[in-house]
Amino acid sequence: MSPLQARVGRQRQLYDQGLRLVAGCIPYRLKHVEDAAASEDGFEVLMVSSPNRDDLVFPKGGWENDESVQDAALREALEEAGIKGELEDEELGIWEFRSKSRENSCSREGYCKGYMFALVVTEVLDYWPEQGSRERRWLSISEAIKLCRYDWMREALEVFQERLRCKDRKHQLREESMVVSVSEATDHQIPSMCFVKTSDTQCLDSPINALC
Repeated sequence: MSPLQARVGRQRQLYDQGLRLVAGCIPYRLKHVEDAAASEDGFEVLMVSSPNRDDLVFPKGGWENDESVQDAALREALEEAGIKGELEDEELGIWEFRSKSRENSCSREGYCKGYMFALVVTEVLDYWPEQGSRERRWLSISEAIKLCRYDWMREALEVFQERLRCKDRKHQLREESMVVSVSEATDHQIPSMCFVKTSDTQCLDSPINALC
């Protein structure tokens, strides 16, 4: 059993104009460090099952008044998925949605405001607080998009996917720029062993021995 305990209750829960504030993340890692490409195909994301349900979700939960939104996202990742890692600085976005317990309600009660981040997984624990009610699954991004139960989580995943594509394009542009720079330097470099005929006196007076 995990020595860690999940937080329970909502005594510290934060709200914004009646909306329950929620923090979560999309955990990801390279599929195979030695083989992975810089593109999205080289990555996989982690989803967890919901208690007593067959659907898959990303770790998320209430943001409480004694922590930052980033701390809340990291805590939920540890409690629900048993992972540690580093959050990317910029959030993927903010979504408003109805909690699953109030999905069929017509009232305003039960609405949440969720902050989602990308999290680079650095450690996967063998034991974690909610392992008795949740299972973990590593999936390709395309698989995860199909299996997302909630539209807002799917949108967050699509934002994450687009960020990976942008990073890949920037990486390719940098590589192409480096190739062009090396090529230009090779085309215009000064030959290292180029001599011109000159008199002995001129050679002595020249600081570079008439190298051209």
